[in-house]
Amino acid sequence: MIARRAVRVRPRSRALRALVCAAAGMLALSACSGESAGASGGDSNIVEGTGMITTVPVGERKQAPDLTGESTHGEQLSLADYRGQVVVLNVWGSWCAPCRAEAPNLAAVAADTEDRGVQFIGINTRDLEAANARAFDRTYGIEYPSFFDPKGTLILEFPRNTLPPQGIPSTLVIDRDGGIAVRALKALTEEELRDILEPVIAEG
Repeated sequence: MIARRAVRVRPRSRALRALVCAAAGMLALSACSGESAGASGGDSNIVEGTGMITTVPVGERKQAPDLTGESTHGEQLSLADYRGQVVVLNVWGSWCAPCRAEAPNLAAVAADTEDRGVQFIGINTRDLEAANARAFDRTYGIEYPSFFDPKGTLILEFPRNTLPPQGIPSTLVIDRDGGIAVRALKALTEEELRDILEPVIAEG
């Protein structure tokens, strides 16, 4: 008769296994959207914003870069063309659940402030196909243009500590002189968006 020896799980093995499971859980929670990126794009390293809204005094504002690129409709788009207007720049992806939540708010405020010298512009990031971005715009009534930035390179042109590349969605309010007046690292409610925009409009 062959005696069988019980295999004992060492405490170190159990601890290592628990650590691996915890790390996997954190990675799963870090994605902006709980859905699989799939054909829509996305990135497991993208995280939802920190929830912070930061305003910058006039004399301390960093200049936004003169972004140029192709829009989601295949047309040339340049941020410099809107100098002299207040610009609301929103970074988003069709794969991002918080972006979908805030989209109706952006559409509403954009329509209400268009005749007050305010221009909304998007940066569509991590979508593999521009068609996904256009479908998003149709769904939520977005009529303003967006840069098509599938690789996320346009975000890297912004000054350090102004627009984190992994915080989606993010929104900047840029003053008439091109200075970054407000930074929001979260999905904005309509009330929050109006509250951060009105003081910059009032600067005249």
